[in-house]
Amino acid sequence: MELTERINQIYDRVVAHRRWLHAHPEPSGQEKNTAAYVAQTLRKIGLTPTENVGGYGVTAVITGDKPGKCVGLRADFDALNQEEATGLPFASENPGVFHGCGHDMHTAMLLGAAQILYDLRHTLAGSVKLIFQPSEENVADSGAKRMIADGVLENPKVDVMLAQHVSPHYPTGTIALRSGAMSASSDRFAIAVSGKSSHGSAPEDGVDAVVMGTQVISALQTIISRNIGPQDSAVLTIGTVQAGSRYNIIPDSFKMEGTCRTLNPQIQNELPKRMESIVAGITQGMGGGYTFSYTRGFSPIMNEPQQTAKLIDTATARLGKENVVLQDKATMIGEDFSFFAQKVPGVFYWLGCRQDGAPFYPLHSNQFCPDEAAMRTGIAMLVSAACQQLA
Repeated sequence: MELTERINQIYDRVVAHRRWLHAHPEPSGQEKNTAAYVAQTLRKIGLTPTENVGGYGVTAVITGDKPGKCVGLRADFDALNQEEATGLPFASENPGVFHGCGHDMHTAMLLGAAQILYDLRHTLAGSVKLIFQPSEENVADSGAKRMIADGVLENPKVDVMLAQHVSPHYPTGTIALRSGAMSASSDRFAIAVSGKSSHGSAPEDGVDAVVMGTQVISALQTIISRNIGPQDSAVLTIGTVQAGSRYNIIPDSFKMEGTCRTLNPQIQNELPKRMESIVAGITQGMGGGYTFSYTRGFSPIMNEPQQTAKLIDTATARLGKENVVLQDKATMIGEDFSFFAQKVPGVFYWLGCRQDGAPFYPLHSNQFCPDEAAMRTGIAMLVSAACQQLA
């Protein structure tokens, strides 16, 4: 039976999976019901899932009739702490939680691919490890790192890892990828500047934390413009600031939080040292103090060149050359698939999900609404790539 026909047979079931997951989202670290749904579905297929891997992670192995290598297929399933505004009939039933990054699609597609690969197991030489991952959105407590620490890449040992992520930047029916750097690191920092409060009419009696804090914000941007070469990429963004309680009081504290992104691991290592040096110099020079914390999150995803070329060949044969976009640059989002790709050769690619004529809403928009038809392409890619690896 041809793959398109197999997908047609299970497509309605995959859509039902996606809509159930969409209506019942759970945030990072709280995916208990999502994990139970995935495990139950795998059992119905005929597989024996392993649960509670690195938290609420779920895995299962499809073993072929002949010996060979093991291919890992990963889908994440946590949702965002965000109120949905799509108006969909299957919108989130959990207030303040929403699948605004498409992880419901990822999980539904891997469940569909699992059914087809299970049906094809007698033709496979090797095995496919299905990896359903929690906590991808949690930079401080990555689900990928936890699953790896819990042995997800062993027994059987995974030889190559593949993952896909929906993207509204590309039309349905396409994929996009590149060799080498595919995404950026994703770190988080918090800075608290301390001064001395006084009456707004008498700044000489205090140490103005707002003036110090704004100086810090401006100076931090010189790291990007003056400490990083023009051929490299980095972003330093202040996302929140908190200061003051009344218009005529000079506040004694100024707090800020933000994120750093780069494609260069060496720059990722250098950023926190340079940042703290600037914060210390400004605050101490102006008579104040500070605290500085830097949480190292995801590393850049580095697509392995040989495996990337192999996936491009598979996609070209399956989708047509015109539907395989070769990106000329990486994106600055963070993704914890990077931890898998550090351990074994890996490939991460974007799956187009923009329907013709539909409004554009980016990932993490409260109106993000991917085209469900993209799941046909995603399932075809997962199955084709796994079979090609085990041919």
